[in-house]
Amino acid sequence: MASVNRKLAVFNQVTLDGYFTDARGDISWAHKHDAEWNAYVEGNAATEGPLLFGRITYEMMASFWPTPMATEQMPKVAEGMNKRLKLVASRTLDQVSWENTELLKGDLLAEVRQLKAEPGDDITILGSGSLVAQLSAAGLIDRYQVVINPIALGEGRTMFDGMDKRLDLTLTGSRTFENGSILLSYERTESTDQ
Repeated sequence: MASVNRKLAVFNQVTLDGYFTDARGDISWAHKHDAEWNAYVEGNAATEGPLLFGRITYEMMASFWPTPMATEQMPKVAEGMNKRLKLVASRTLDQVSWENTELLKGDLLAEVRQLKAEPGDDITILGSGSLVAQLSAAGLIDRYQVVINPIALGEGRTMFDGMDKRLDLTLTGSRTFENGSILLSYERTESTDQ
C-alpha cells in the first residue's frame, strides 16, 4: 500500500542463537520447503514495495531469482522478485544486471532518508546485515520481521554486528509455523534511556 510516510522494514531469518549467517556466510539452513511456509513466502513476494539489498545479498539473489531453476522451483516468488524494484547500496559495484534494479552509490543514510521521504510503497531490506546495522543505528528502520529458525549454529554473524547503539523494539505480532519457525514482528520504539 502506497503512503506518504514510507516505512523501511527488515525481513530476515535467524537461528535460535541469533545468527543470520554462519561463520562462512552460508544461509542454507534457512531454506524450508513445506506447503505452509511456501504459501507465506508467495504472499510476501506478491507485495509491491521496493527491496533494498547490500552488494553481497544482491549478488546472491541475482544469481538465483532470474534463472529458469527459480521459475521452475518457486514460480510465484520468482515472478515477484523479478518484477519488483530492487535497490542496491554498494560502493564497489559499477553496474547491476538484474531487471528493475537501481544502484545506490551515494551516502547510505542520506539516500535512505530521501527514499523514505518520497511517496510510495514501503521498502523492505532482505538479508544485508551490514545495511541493517547501519540503518538501525541511525534510527531509519521502522519495522523488523525476524523468523527464528529451530537451529543453533554456535557462531556466525548477527544482523546487528558493529551497531553501537541500543535498539528498543515493541512486539506487534507473532506467528508459529508447523516447521518450527516463529515469525516475530517488531516496531522501533523511541527510547529515552540511551
